[in-house]
Amino acid sequence: MILKALHDAVVCGLHVERRFEPFFRPAINAVLREPLASLTQFLINLQRPNEGLKLAEERVDPDEEASLNDIIETMAAYMRQHYQPGGYERGGNTKTHGIVRGEFIVRDDIPSHMRRGVFAEPRSYRAWVRFSGPGPDLPRDIDDVGFVSCAFKLMSVPGPKLLDDEKFTQDFLSICTPTFVTPNTRSNAKLQHWILEGTPLFYFVDPRDSHFLDGFMQSLWNETQTSPLEANYWSCVPYLLGEGQAMMYSVRTRFKTRSRIPGLPFSAPDNYLRDNMVATLAQQDVEMDFLVQVQTDPQRMPIENAAVRWPARLSPWVPVATLRLPRQKFDSPAQFAFARNLSLNPWHCIPEHRPLGNQSRARRRMYWELSRLRQTMNKAPHIEPTGDEVFE
Repeated sequence: MILKALHDAVVCGLHVERRFEPFFRPAINAVLREPLASLTQFLINLQRPNEGLKLAEERVDPDEEASLNDIIETMAAYMRQHYQPGGYERGGNTKTHGIVRGEFIVRDDIPSHMRRGVFAEPRSYRAWVRFSGPGPDLPRDIDDVGFVSCAFKLMSVPGPKLLDDEKFTQDFLSICTPTFVTPNTRSNAKLQHWILEGTPLFYFVDPRDSHFLDGFMQSLWNETQTSPLEANYWSCVPYLLGEGQAMMYSVRTRFKTRSRIPGLPFSAPDNYLRDNMVATLAQQDVEMDFLVQVQTDPQRMPIENAAVRWPARLSPWVPVATLRLPRQKFDSPAQFAFARNLSLNPWHCIPEHRPLGNQSRARRRMYWELSRLRQTMNKAPHIEPTGDEVFE
């Protein structure tokens, strides 16, 4: 009880800080974020052994399956404890800010070694794009951990798929931090237990098994968000870019200014992130750049450790596509409810973009089982979208 009270007091302090952060955080980011991130990554890398892997090579840990089972059981237990049938939410990236129509436009100037999979030739794909907040609960936007995610589903993608519950889609998932919250599934399983106990911050500072550096790296990008359309996103985990070649990807905003958050520092609308998205897309089209980074050093750019940021100096980010969101109205109840029928899973993919690493291997079954649990409890059957959906 004492630990829970201490945890809640720290969280309360963070909620207060979030209300003042927009007034000073941009200046701190400009001056200190990259130097602090470089120092943090240096300290993380000091602790890492040389895995001896080749480019795009994976290695399965002996306890990986046990960790995955633990993650699924713990996340399912949280969902059952906190949600009622008909109101089940996702176990992660929980709060839907909006599900919007998009177009994924592949560029015609991609370097030849990157012309693989959906990037093989210039063309356009229709897409559904889901912007969401943190999980596993549904806080007011100003009280979340300063986290947003962007996941989108391309449609009419030809070729066989690695997950057979959808035949024509390719999913891309990304979050607003360049590294993942846990380095591997073993640590992820531990974090889920702390979340179930209601004290997730202690995962990072537990003296018996500290993940302080991972948490500090997250905190450099977790901040009071102004709009999901104004954030940058990263895949955090690698994927194939054709056989024998690994990539990370990133979705970058083109906005140079940030939307106002009404009422700060004393109050803010509960769903101001959605409100700001609605206001922007009611007035204009939005374009975001999709960039790819190719693995060139298997040790400095690891496959199996998601807490390590691949250095841009070893491999620059290259723009390969544009994610275009046309001006639209998307906040009808029917369209918002449509998100419950969608399953976003990185294994909805063609073989050329197979997910890599232990966190990705875990996602295949974890996302599938938790999605089925959620949709079964909500009586909201899984739908493979076509792009022709109409909402009133």
